[in-house]
Amino acid sequence: MLELIKAGGWPMIPLLLLTVAAFAIVVERFWSLRRERILPPGLGAEVRDWVARGHALDPTHIDSLRATSPLGALLAAELDVRQRSREIIRERVEDVGRHLVHRMERFLNSLGTIAAAGPLLGLFGTVVGMIQLFLGILDHGIGDATQLAGGIGKALVCTATGMIVAIPALAFHRYFRGRIASYIVDMEHEAMQLQDVLDATAQAAGRPVD
Repeated sequence: MLELIKAGGWPMIPLLLLTVAAFAIVVERFWSLRRERILPPGLGAEVRDWVARGHALDPTHIDSLRATSPLGALLAAELDVRQRSREIIRERVEDVGRHLVHRMERFLNSLGTIAAAGPLLGLFGTVVGMIQLFLGILDHGIGDATQLAGGIGKALVCTATGMIVAIPALAFHRYFRGRIASYIVDMEHEAMQLQDVLDATAQAAGRPVD
């Protein structure tokens, strides 16, 4: 492995740095995007039960809900404006949802950049290696064909390394985007269910539902 790194020359340094960065981002996103952290089991049902039972939803209670998870933050935002019209509630949920998506997509742009830059850096390293090889031929002649083939093989090490970095980075980038999209759908469903309970509670209290 060390020999391949040496064969690739100095362009291997940024490729190795990209590898470390991609690995760190993937590990961090796997930890941060755990389902139980984003959508704690039973939280939505618990909040709906609070509302259905008519429990006092004081600001302290709502703030504690907001701090639990992204789902808690979304439901807390909905409860903040529960006395307002459905239009205002929907706008608040959408605004908070956009902030939550931005937070969940943290570092994903960097991972996508690594996936795009890896092959380009690998190609750059290969071009540098080929230039050095042909400059050597210009100075000393072709010499042994075996050595020439070996030099070309070493130059291609960077291209292979760039692909090795880029393919997993692209795969994980798509995977995390899909996971976040799934979470958003589930969070929207929870918000809709809470809205139904809020409407039912308002009707039972004799308040009009806009």
